[in-house]
Amino acid sequence: MLLVLVLTTACSVSYKFTGASIDYNKTKTIQIADFPIRATYVWGPMAPMFNTMLKDKFESQTRLQQVKRDGDLKIEGEITQYQQRNKSVSADGYSNQVELIMTVNVRFTNNKNHDEDFERQFTANTTYESTQSLNSVQERLVDEMCQSLCDQIFNATVSNW
Repeated sequence: MLLVLVLTTACSVSYKFTGASIDYNKTKTIQIADFPIRATYVWGPMAPMFNTMLKDKFESQTRLQQVKRDGDLKIEGEITQYQQRNKSVSADGYSNQVELIMTVNVRFTNNKNHDEDFERQFTANTTYESTQSLNSVQERLVDEMCQSLCDQIFNATVSNW
């Protein structure tokens, strides 16, 4: 029993798991276009924040080289929705939670396997207390939604789960 305990504590296994399943022998480059805002309501820093996060996600979790054109993989689209709405109402009839919603439309092209091409919408949402102003929580909430959207896009494009 002591021998088993010593062996299991002496051995360690390390895994690096990013979720990407890419054949780097065939797929070497990715082209990620900046997503413009096409939503009715606009918060200025949202597009640069999203675009930077999306590019950073692929930079840090894949070995794909980012190129300006003719990428083996191509991701483009636009931010189509950014809105808030009352989520719940208190007993006195006033809103006590507000939901913030962000939607992006994504066109993905796999120039090595066009069977994987798609155009799809991804949505993220979060809530905040109506006692807070949107201006006071907006940056943090948009950051959370951008991270969620980037994860969804990453999983849909390069993870075959």
